[in-house]
This record gives sequence, C-alpha cells and structure tokens, in this order.
Amino acid sequence: MDKFDTLTGIAAPLPLINVDTDMIIPKQFLKTIKRSGLGVNLFFEMRYDDDGNELPDFVLNKPQYRDAEILVAGDNFGCGSSREHAPWAIKDFGIRCVIAPSFADIFYNNCFKNGILPIALPQDKVDVLMKDAEKGANARMTVDLEAQTVTTSDGEVISFEIDSFQKHCLMNGLDDIGLTMEKAAAIDSFEKAAAQSRPWV
Repeated sequence: MDKFDTLTGIAAPLPLINVDTDMIIPKQFLKTIKRSGLGVNLFFEMRYDDDGNELPDFVLNKPQYRDAEILVAGDNFGCGSSREHAPWAIKDFGIRCVIAPSFADIFYNNCFKNGILPIALPQDKVDVLMKDAEKGANARMTVDLEAQTVTTSDGEVISFEIDSFQKHCLMNGLDDIGLTMEKAAAIDSFEKAAAQSRPWV
C-alpha cells in the first residue's frame, strides 16, 4: 500500500450530502476483484450520459479538476453498502484524500486500508475548504498527515483529529497484510518452535 505523508494538490468540490457507495461506483462494476481500472467509472451516473458521453457540468469532468487529488464533500460521505470497490475507484482515479463533515464507518475504515486519508471536520471548516476548492486548479491545498493539518491556498491552517494507529498505518503504508508481515520474524519463530515441540502435527 502507498504511504501517505504530505499531499499538495488540486481539491475538487462536491457539495452533496449522503453520497452513497452506489453513487461512487455503481453495482455493475463490482464484478472485478482488481483494485485498478475502476477510476474511469468513479461517479459513473453523474459523470456520463446514457450514451457514455461525459457530462461537462460534473466537477471531475471540468478541465481544472481532472487531476484532483483531494475531494471536499458533504455530510455522511460513503454511506450505503459496504463495497470496498468504492475506495478502490477513488484511489484509482487519483484521489488520495477525502474531506467531509462525516463518513459512513465502513467506508471510513476501508479508506485507510487502501491508502486514502479520510478527514472529518466540522461543517464550518469544510465550508472554508469547499470555498477554497471552488477556486479551481490554481488553488492547491496541502494535507500534512504528520502535523494533522490542512492548509488552504490562502495559507489558512485547519487542524484535524485522527486515530494514532490509523495514522501510523497510513504513514507507513501498512494494510492488514502489511501489519501481519511486520510480525513475520515472530511468526517464523513460533512456527519453528511449534514444529519442534509437536512434530506429529
């Protein structure tokens, strides 16, 4: 999993509440078990018309936001079903950080397991960031995970809280498998001792 430390990039504004996982990645794209290739289908029903043509008014189709790495969204982001394809699609598009007043719990935790930083902030702080994101490609935000701050294009610094364990995992690129592999030496030692003490197993 990719490490996350400091990110400076374009922030796309998505001022919608209750964006569920079916809106993020519709059910017809859940057949794959690959984490790559889903970015083109992110927000599919909002990005494309019935003929597959891009809808120019959708934020991620606008030229200034095509390379967005930060998404500023409304309350209760990632609600609905627990599909892990939702963070896969977000990450594959190139977004590494999602900022919102609140997140659905399962989506929130899935983000950390896939190298995405979800930041929950009070509505008034999200409003500041939303307004900054609306300035377009020239307004770049900086997210510093170590310092736990988001800095607007105008230099305003907003602090955020994060669980220390999740912060450690994200900064070190550790998903569940990575956490297990950190204990590889202890696991090998246990298995060797177990084999010697119980050779019949």
